[in-house]
Amino acid sequence: MKRKKKAKVAVGLSGGVDSSVAAALLKKKGYEVTGIAMKIFDGSVALKGSPRHACYGPGEKEDMDMAGSVCRRLGIPFHIIDLIEEYRKYVIEYFRNEYLAGKTPNPCIVCNHRLKFGFLLEKARQTGIDFELFATGHYAQIVESEGRFLLKRSVDLSKDQTYFLYTLTPEQLSSTLFPIGAYTKKRIREIASSLSLETATRPESQDFIVGGDYSTLFANEEAKEGDIVDEDGNILGRHRGIIHYTVGQRRGLGISSQRPLYVTKIDAKGNRVVVSEREDLFSDGLITANLSLIAIERLDRPYQVRAKIRLRHKEADATVFPHKDNRAKIVFNKPQMSVTPGQSVVLYSGDMVFGGGIIERAI
Repeated sequence: MKRKKKAKVAVGLSGGVDSSVAAALLKKKGYEVTGIAMKIFDGSVALKGSPRHACYGPGEKEDMDMAGSVCRRLGIPFHIIDLIEEYRKYVIEYFRNEYLAGKTPNPCIVCNHRLKFGFLLEKARQTGIDFELFATGHYAQIVESEGRFLLKRSVDLSKDQTYFLYTLTPEQLSSTLFPIGAYTKKRIREIASSLSLETATRPESQDFIVGGDYSTLFANEEAKEGDIVDEDGNILGRHRGIIHYTVGQRRGLGISSQRPLYVTKIDAKGNRVVVSEREDLFSDGLITANLSLIAIERLDRPYQVRAKIRLRHKEADATVFPHKDNRAKIVFNKPQMSVTPGQSVVLYSGDMVFGGGIIERAI
């Protein structure tokens, strides 16, 4: 599929510098640009204040005002799309259910998959907004190889966001633009300043939810106290609700031991947090569900890849094998620490995203 030059482009705006510059760069190149933004917060959740910006919180109005101001300066239309109900159902409830099941979800990945590249575009078209391509301010690149559109790391590796985008299909990538993927963050701010964009010095969103305290999304009875136990089931202390713990956690356990103890498992059914010593955190591999593939059509044989098991993890050499029911088995060349159910594993082949999935269990 060939891209149309100077097509109509809808740009997803957040009120931040990255998406603002993405819109500006596209307009400069001659595209017919329209700004669209998601409204996701309705004030129904009581959140604690924070000086930092967040994706979900009362600061949304300021973000929308800023995005609208940028569009006026650029001379492009701006539309706010109401996705409050979709966000509650597909991001908040998913987040809650995963934590209550003893897993550690990544809401940003789900939001990109279901909201930004899903409902946002559907509803925008339903409201009569005419566009052929969709662009965002993600730090990522798209390349075409033998007629297949692939996802590539951004030039600024320190800001690379391909980890959050592995669910995109080649078909979606064929109608997507990432205008800032070839720039460094420093250069993006310089461009914003040169264009006198109000977002040039805005701080980045630091949290999924204002203040970073997602416990407000849970009722008191959903965060029941329970036992902290060792691998043999011996009670070592009490936890304050499994939603406050994740695999690999060491701090805040409130138990004493001659050697440091880490969370190795969340037993949701028994409402227990299992702890052990550091060496017990290492796994030879994992099983991933909800497999998404970008670089290839289907996984029909083993492939050598580099596996990233969480955002701040340095990729590890591994082999990915086909597994039943749209799953994959990933075996590391060297055991990796804190494989966490609910998190996503993203697979790379060089600078290209091979694919990824949600970690089901360590092996």
